[in-house]
Amino acid sequence: MNVIVLNGSPKGAKSVTLQYVAYIAKHFPAHTLKTIHISRRIRHLERDVAAFDAVMDEIRAADAILWATPVYHLLVPAGYKRFIELVFEKNAAAVFDGKPTAVLTTSIHFYDHTAHNYLHAICDDLAMRHVGCYSADMYDLLKAPERKRLAAFAALMFTEMASQRPAHRQFPPLVWSGGTYAPGGQPHPVDPGGRRVLLITDELSPATNLGRMIQRMRTCFSGGIETIDLSAEGPQGDCQGCLRCADANICVYQGHDAFMELFRDRVMKADILILAGTVTDRYLSARWKRFFDRSFFMGHVPALRGKQIGLLISGPLTQNANLRQILEAYIEMQQAHLAGIATDAPTFSGAIDDQVDALAQRLVACAEHGFIGSSTFLGHSGRILFRDEIWGRLRFPFRADCRTFRRLGGFDFPQRHWRSRLTNALLLFLSSFAPFRRHLQGRMTDEMIRPFRRYLKTR
Repeated sequence: MNVIVLNGSPKGAKSVTLQYVAYIAKHFPAHTLKTIHISRRIRHLERDVAAFDAVMDEIRAADAILWATPVYHLLVPAGYKRFIELVFEKNAAAVFDGKPTAVLTTSIHFYDHTAHNYLHAICDDLAMRHVGCYSADMYDLLKAPERKRLAAFAALMFTEMASQRPAHRQFPPLVWSGGTYAPGGQPHPVDPGGRRVLLITDELSPATNLGRMIQRMRTCFSGGIETIDLSAEGPQGDCQGCLRCADANICVYQGHDAFMELFRDRVMKADILILAGTVTDRYLSARWKRFFDRSFFMGHVPALRGKQIGLLISGPLTQNANLRQILEAYIEMQQAHLAGIATDAPTFSGAIDDQVDALAQRLVACAEHGFIGSSTFLGHSGRILFRDEIWGRLRFPFRADCRTFRRLGGFDFPQRHWRSRLTNALLLFLSSFAPFRRHLQGRMTDEMIRPFRRYLKTR
C-alpha cells in the first residue's frame, strides 16, 4: 500500500512524530510511507501554485493518507491548519474524496482529544474514510508496551485501509444559514472605570458580520477600546517548536517581528480582552492559530491570569462543540474568566445587538466584582498535568515555567497535605476494627457536612 504521510511538524524530518512513523515503516516493510513536510513548506505551498498542485497529485495517486502531527496549543500547528484552509480555498477537496485515512499525534496528552476531533471532522468534511486515531506521548516509543501498542494500531490501520468497509461520518457538516448583520441604534455605553480594554481580531472589514460586530462592540464602551488587527500587527512566522523560549521566555523570532512586545506590553497589560474571529473550517483562522502558537513563548504559565475575556464569533459556533471546548479550556488554563460569547447565529440583527451589548456590560460587571470563575475539569485537569510535567521530566528545558510555578504555588502536590495524610492514616487504622467501622459508616453523611457549619452559623 502506498501511504502519503502529511507531516504537521514545522521541524520537518527532526519531528518527534516522524519517529513513530519511521517505526511503523520499519516494522511494516510491505507498505510504502512517503512523507510530505506540510508545515515546514507552508509558505512555499501558499505562494507556488505548482508546488501545491504537486502535493495534490501525490495525494491523488496514493492509496491512503496518514495525518501525522504534534499537538500545538490544543490543536494542530498553525502551518498545518493553513494547509487545510488552502485545500478548501483552492477547491481541492475532491482529491481526498474516498481516501482511507488515519491520524497519529504526539504530545504530553494535553488536549490531544480536541486535536483528534478536529482532524477527524476535517476528514469527514473531505469525504475521507477515517479508520482510526493514535495518540502517543512524546517518549512512548522508548517503552516496550507502547511499541507493542503502536505496532498493533499500525496493523489494524493497514487492514482497515485495505478493506472496503463504508465510511461512517462522526461529525455532521456545519450548516451556516446566518444572515447579514446590520447593527441598530447606538447602545448606551458602559464605563470600564479606567480599565484597559483590548480587542484582538483577524478581520476588521465592515463588509463582514464580524467587522460589524466589532464596530458595535467599540460603541459599547465609553471612550472606545484599543484594537489589535492580527492581519497587520500579528506574528510574522509560525512557532517552530524549537523550545528556545523555554529557558527565559525569549522567542527565537526576537528581532524578526514584534510579537513578544505586542503580547507583553498590550495583551498581558489589558484588564479586559475581547477575542474576535470567524469560524474557518472547524476552528478559527490559521492567523488566530499562529497567535495562540506563538504565545507559547510564555510557556505553560497563565499569562492572562485574572483577566476578563469575551468572545465575538462569526459563524456556526453553536454547531461546533469541539471549538467551544478549545476556547473554554484555553481561558480556564489561563486562569482568566470567560464573561460570555456573542455570535451572529441569530437571524434577527436586533438579537445580535443585544448579545454584543450584554457582553460588554458583563465584562465590566465581572471586572468590577473581581470575579474569576472556578475551574471545571477543563482547567483543573490541565493544570495538574502541567504541574506534574513541569515538576518532573519537563523541568528542563522549561526552567522559566518551573520558576513561575514555584512563585505562584503551582506545585501543590497532595502528599504535602500532612494533616489529611495523618487523619487518613488514623481513620484507616481505626476502621480495621468492625465496631468503629460501623460507627463511621453510620455517621458518614453527617461528617461530610460538619466542616461547613462554622461558615453557616447565624451571627
